[in-house]
Amino acid sequence: MAFLRSVLHALWMLVTVIPYALAILLATPFAKADTLYWMAAQWLGLASGPIGRAILGIRLELLGYDRLPQGDKSAVILLVKHQSTLETFLMPTLMPHPLAYVFKKELLAVPFFGWAMGRLDMIHIDRGQRARAFVKVVQQGRRLLARGVWVIMFPEGTRIPRGQRGSYKSGGTRLAIETGVPVVPVAVTSARVWPRKAFIKRPGTVVVSIGQPIPSVDRKPEELMREVEEWIEAEMERLDPEAYR
Repeated sequence: MAFLRSVLHALWMLVTVIPYALAILLATPFAKADTLYWMAAQWLGLASGPIGRAILGIRLELLGYDRLPQGDKSAVILLVKHQSTLETFLMPTLMPHPLAYVFKKELLAVPFFGWAMGRLDMIHIDRGQRARAFVKVVQQGRRLLARGVWVIMFPEGTRIPRGQRGSYKSGGTRLAIETGVPVVPVAVTSARVWPRKAFIKRPGTVVVSIGQPIPSVDRKPEELMREVEEWIEAEMERLDPEAYR
């Protein structure tokens, strides 16, 4: 049954991503950046929300939403635990502000999905040129944060198997210190239902837990990232104790 549900969900995404991507491509010359973003977020919301519930049996529990900063121009950098593709779909549907992902430029070549991503106001980088890439992240991140767009990064850099801890890199906290905005740690138990690199998804509940904003002023990147890491990993153990026995 789980295999059949996963096939149906994959088919739904394959069939629907094409018209949504084409709509974004066609609207690009006429629509504002935020309009294009919310068009993309609508598809992500369907895939991870009503369709995910109906086909896959995946449900969501959200904790700590009231901890997020208020105000149209409030700026934060979200630093999120990375276990599967699911959280990349979920986060735009949960946050009150548009999000700008920092992602590798190779994704732009993915038919339809990548083409549409290229039309959104996000930060794509060449990982082979780390120094130049970080300069670009700071330049574009400062511009986006100034207009109320929140930057989202996965400090582990790649999807990590359930119950394991990746190597937390300080790029997100370096950006926060450069721009003077707080960071918000986020724990996500997505691998319980949508494991890393797995085609078959299982029904169940995914918990997204949002931590308190942590100021970045007068902090050092590695020190700040350690605080983020400690909160995320402690929260993961609390939310998914079976995986950390």
